[in-house]
Parts: sequence; C-alpha cells; structure tokens
Amino acid sequence: MATEISTPLKGHCTCKTITYEVLAPFLCTNCCHCTWCQRETGTAFVLNAIIETSNFRITSETKPVLIDTPSASGDGQMIARCPNCYVVLYSDYGGDGTWTTFVRVGTLDYESKKTVKPDIHIFTSTKMDWIDLTSEKERGVPIMEESYRWSQVWRKDAIARLDLLKLKIDEAKKAEEGAGMGKEESQI
Repeated sequence: MATEISTPLKGHCTCKTITYEVLAPFLCTNCCHCTWCQRETGTAFVLNAIIETSNFRITSETKPVLIDTPSASGDGQMIARCPNCYVVLYSDYGGDGTWTTFVRVGTLDYESKKTVKPDIHIFTSTKMDWIDLTSEKERGVPIMEESYRWSQVWRKDAIARLDLLKLKIDEAKKAEEGAGMGKEESQI
C-alpha cells in the first residue's frame, strides 16, 4: 500500500547545517502512535519513512551526532541529531545504521514533504484520543492497534527491495564470521 514518490527527495534540519537526499522511493512510511514515540518527540506521534541506508545520503559537510537511546522493544535505537540545532533527522531501530534508515518526514523540505503520507498507522491503541483517523481509513490506510507484518502492508517492489537487503545482510554476516574464523585460526 506504500505510496510511490519520485526521487530524489531532499531534507534538512531547522538550521540547515545538515542536509540530505533520499535516492529511492521509501519502502514504507509508518505513523507511530506509541507512548515512547510521543515522549521522544514531544508530539502525538512520529512519522518515519523507511529507506535502505544505501539510498540515503548526507549531502552537507557536517554530519549528525549519533545518540543511542532506549526503546520499548529493548533493542534501543540510534537517533541522528544536528550538532547545532539538535533536530532529529533520522533513526535506526535496533541496528547499527548500516542497513535501514528511518527518516523523520518532518525534516523533508516542503516540496518533498508534501508527497509523503502515512502508509500505515501503528500502535493506535495508545494514540491521543483527539486524533481522528476516519479520513485515513477512507483513504485505505491500515490502522493497527499494535505493530504489523511488512509483508501485509508494503508494495511488492518494496518487499522485493527488502528481500534483496536481507540477502546483503546475510552475506555480510557470513563474511564477518569468516573473517572472525580467520583471525582465530591465525592466533593459534
């Protein structure tokens, strides 16, 4: 169901010290209403657009500050903030930032931002009572009380891209394991 958008998309923090580009359509855009996202953002929800990290690039000379932050899953998340204005530009949930990037949609520039809409609303069991998702339901957007299975929501091309990414992750893990064996063997 994810929305097709044209790329590249551009974005920046408030002070424009950090700029970035998104080089492919987002895999999915989640609107998360969980209490953790409410607390971390100081708002009613967070709008994260998921992209392969290989399709996201910082275009400014200044790089964001990476901050490890706890998460409800227990896996934690890495939050990328501008070192000047401290705006959060993106996150990586439970990983090391190598494979996927969760871009904060609010940091896209105006032309880019107006093309991105939620593909799914998640953790609506804890959404603010005053948020009315009727128009989202009418638009055909799934409304989930908790999380979801990506295979039931994402576009077919996004699922294919995720499958390819999983293969790359597996190959990288095997290469790391192989390199680790080589080091151990060379120490004997």
